[in-house]
Amino acid sequence: MSDHQKITDRIMAAVGGAKNVKTLNHCATRLRFTLADKTQFDIQRLEQMPEVLSAVNSGDESQVVIGANVTKYYAEITKNYHIREAGDGTKPSADHEKNILKRVLNAIVSIMAPIITVLIAGGMFKVVIAILALFGLDPKGVPYLTLSFMADAAFYFLPFMLAVSAAKKFNTNTYLAMMMAGVLLHPSFTAMVATGKPIALFGAPIRLASYGGSVIPIILIVWFMSYVERFAEKIAPTIIKTMLKPLLVALITAPVALIVIGPIGSLLGDGLYTAVTFINQHTPWLVPTVVGAFTPLLVMVGMHVSLLPLATLSITKFGSETIMGPGMLASNIAQAGAAAAIAFREKQARGRQIALSASVTALSGITEPALYGVTLKYKRALTCVMVSGGLAGLFAGLTGLVRYSFGSPGIFTLPVFIGNNPANFRNALFTVAIAFGLTFVSTYLFAIVEKKTPADTNEPAIKCQNLKSVVTGKLIPLKDVNDDVFASGSLGHGVAIAPEDDLIVAPVDAVVTMTYPTGHAIGLTTATGQEILIHVGINTVKMNGRGFKTLVNTDQHVTAGEPLIQIDLKLIEQEGFDPTIMVLLLNTPADRITIQEKATVTTDDHLLSVTQAVSEA
Repeated sequence: MSDHQKITDRIMAAVGGAKNVKTLNHCATRLRFTLADKTQFDIQRLEQMPEVLSAVNSGDESQVVIGANVTKYYAEITKNYHIREAGDGTKPSADHEKNILKRVLNAIVSIMAPIITVLIAGGMFKVVIAILALFGLDPKGVPYLTLSFMADAAFYFLPFMLAVSAAKKFNTNTYLAMMMAGVLLHPSFTAMVATGKPIALFGAPIRLASYGGSVIPIILIVWFMSYVERFAEKIAPTIIKTMLKPLLVALITAPVALIVIGPIGSLLGDGLYTAVTFINQHTPWLVPTVVGAFTPLLVMVGMHVSLLPLATLSITKFGSETIMGPGMLASNIAQAGAAAAIAFREKQARGRQIALSASVTALSGITEPALYGVTLKYKRALTCVMVSGGLAGLFAGLTGLVRYSFGSPGIFTLPVFIGNNPANFRNALFTVAIAFGLTFVSTYLFAIVEKKTPADTNEPAIKCQNLKSVVTGKLIPLKDVNDDVFASGSLGHGVAIAPEDDLIVAPVDAVVTMTYPTGHAIGLTTATGQEILIHVGINTVKMNGRGFKTLVNTDQHVTAGEPLIQIDLKLIEQEGFDPTIMVLLLNTPADRITIQEKATVTTDDHLLSVTQAVSEA
């Protein structure tokens, strides 16, 4: 079993398993789950995993923040779990979110997130072309023009990609949705639009609009189509449903798309275009300042993607955008500056390594490691990021900084600011310098970093080590278990638990030192050398592994609460075995062990304590 599979198994267990997942997609840094029962989304367990930066509920979505390796985990989950795909014709569950604005924003985020990669690809493709032009590639030559239409394909055919993403969000047929995108972009229709002559369908006028690179029309069309498909499903007789249902969907949706919904979406786009134009003309500093200051908060709830339609519209209409690029450049670099300052001030070696790594990652445009691993951890650091990011964004706005194509704002994507105005790239460099410099200085001066750590003293890090329960259940004194060897304490002293759950977790941070092929037991060793044996059931070795699944490997480091063994409690009992779980501290005298006096425990509860011998420096 690969390391990625082990991690994704733990993630899936913490979100309630594959049966609880309605849909799954991902953006640049996070897995985005839509769950049937959000109460099963175990944030605490997820955040205890070293590979998970954070876990948040945001509207309809339950998000697991991974970072740059998110695509690997996404691929592993989709490969190993049969997760029900959206758009497979299943009926969507009722949406209990009453706030319409939240529902709209959540829908936009869910639809736009999967296509960010394509926009980045097209944007960076354009950057390469711009750089080649600087080195002498003829803008009127065939190579330049050929490369240009290759890059533009990502934007012109955007309705096709949005159709697929929207179909999954609205639980409707993906291929019929793509057909509707084809209706909007068909060469015959675009040729009619180019002539400028009025056109109509059976007397109903069709607005002469160009839908290449548009966002809003296709989303509205697919949303409408989802209701048409449900209507067709109801009225089509079963004997001819295979033919009649898709015919009705196409026959109703396509004309309505061109006559009603497309024009409405186009008019909404024109309205947004007018609003963006007004802002650019009268208060060009406002949006970059606000985005520069508040991007960390948007990222925390995953709503920064909701700005993407506006940025896409701006690039389509103007050839550049000020909605996301300038402000997010300021904010991302500010995160890097804060993390770098913490790396200089942090005395603990691991803290320095985390901060330095997060700073480099933020410089490249991925800020989650810095946000969750550094600036939220150290008091006042996030305030420094937001204030400095806002000031750098203000500079970007006042100097008229624009972004000509897409790419996660950072030092490696600075060429997206290269365009017709030579001063634009220079202003981007100044924005980077201001954001990094201001945040570094303010964080270094004002952030609170604990100076004294266990590593700085001659005392041991732990004198009394606490262990949490490995499972939810009822406590049983070890002397009362139905096995003389365990009851006598000859294997080790500790406590027993009658389990009420199927998941056995680590009681403390430790290294896995022993696993069994039958999966019924596991050995751990803590950093202080304390050896722990977790034994599931009495004589369960005779089950030969049935009902047991070990979720970790020998020599693997685990954190408190991390899943170790998945058991089938019902099967163990059906087979006639006692499922009592023994937690034993090996080679530890009973007088150094204090057991919690409670009738029942959960995995969040303190189970027992062991007094450690004080080591000498």
